[in-house]
Amino acid sequence: MEGMINIAYPESLANTLRISGKDFESEMKTISLIKLYELGKVSSGVAARVLGLSRLDFLELLSKYNVSILAGFDTDDLEEDISNA
Repeated sequence: MEGMINIAYPESLANTLRISGKDFESEMKTISLIKLYELGKVSSGVAARVLGLSRLDFLELLSKYNVSILAGFDTDDLEEDISNA
């Protein structure tokens, strides 16, 4: 099952960032998943799947947004990620 979220935003916001509306939507999706990962709400594997990336590509993407690959996870979470890798 797939869900959809619609967010109203002024067109000027995408224009301010100098990106197209479609690129803005993609950027918002990426940033949302990165933040959920940073907060420990989703694993890197889940975030990567939703974005259509490999887990390694997602982890590399984190550096673009200055997010640590260890953000938001305690030792138990890290052990689970390692066992699922």
